[in-house]
Amino acid sequence: MKRYVFPFTAIVNQEKMKRALILNAINPAIGGVLIRGERGTAKSTAARALAALLPKIRVVADCPFNCDPDNPALMCDNCRARLERGEKLPVAERPTPFVDLPVSATEDRVVGTLDIEKAIKYGERHFEPGVLAAANRGLLYVDEVNLLDDHVVDLLLDAAAMGVNIVEREGISFSHPAHFILVGTMNPEEGDLRPQLLDRFGLAVDIVGVHSPEERVEIIKRRIAYERDPLGFYEQWREKEEALSRRIVEARKRLPFVTYTERDLFTIAALTAEFQVDGHRADLTILKAAQAHAAFEGRIYISERDILLAAELALPHRLKRQPFQDTTAQLMHLEQRLQHIEEQMASSENAPAGEVDPTQEQVEEVTPKKVRTRGGPGRNAP
Repeated sequence: MKRYVFPFTAIVNQEKMKRALILNAINPAIGGVLIRGERGTAKSTAARALAALLPKIRVVADCPFNCDPDNPALMCDNCRARLERGEKLPVAERPTPFVDLPVSATEDRVVGTLDIEKAIKYGERHFEPGVLAAANRGLLYVDEVNLLDDHVVDLLLDAAAMGVNIVEREGISFSHPAHFILVGTMNPEEGDLRPQLLDRFGLAVDIVGVHSPEERVEIIKRRIAYERDPLGFYEQWREKEEALSRRIVEARKRLPFVTYTERDLFTIAALTAEFQVDGHRADLTILKAAQAHAAFEGRIYISERDILLAAELALPHRLKRQPFQDTTAQLMHLEQRLQHIEEQMASSENAPAGEVDPTQEQVEEVTPKKVRTRGGPGRNAP
């Protein structure tokens, strides 16, 4: 019996959270998303809904790692060896995996284990798959990630960054692909993650409950309707769900063709320097997220708006928190800059024919530093 999860497009408000999840679905190399918020703010609902939204995948039917039969470079050691022997791999189509990692998970449960006894006695390399194997090419969800052992969190983030899980025991090693969308959720009231682990998450979103009475009423109505008739409620949202799913698939195909200029790189670097962000992981994350956003909007070039929207998700958890310093003012500074660009874009769309589009020239000064967008005539999405 198929279980219908609450539709992603039916979630009220929480636009930043939805944007962060969609960008990671388009490009998992962004490095996952950390969702921090109070109880009952649709954190786990959004993660499950995203997995249900993603298209089915082609896999090697008898492989526990969901290997891609069309890409030998992303296969496990076993599937690659079978191909080299000339064996034809059986193919099946399955839903995108959704794997829920329990807080009590141990290292062996996460990465898998090698049977040393069989290796010594019989010379056989036997690997017992773990959570990372099941999550390959799917979505790995970690609720209360702040309560997970730091070492286990490190393992997850390492695998997410490298796209491969390597297990070594007593001189024996086994590797398999581990490409997955990492989604971690937590309630800050129960404790925070160490700064080193926070920085490893590509994007982060801080969410709060909806305060508008009208929106709260809408949340109640939708939830009651879903609980009363999950299938009927899904049918009401099927068209929007399928449309968003198609946009994600198209964006994935468009992503390799999205370009950026030297000026874009300087804009990103100036932004991270202005916010005094340590290291260079934020710069790379902003670029990847900006490319994913451009692909999602149907373009093959990034704009300053893409960069700022990406920065809005990539910077909050990386800002330095000095004693007695409030980072809210820094984030408001970023939001004002983004709002100014969107207002200019809106005014240019309403401008009479023949008038100069201000977004093609420059963005007026809204902060002590002037940021300019580049022109984009003649660049159209495929």
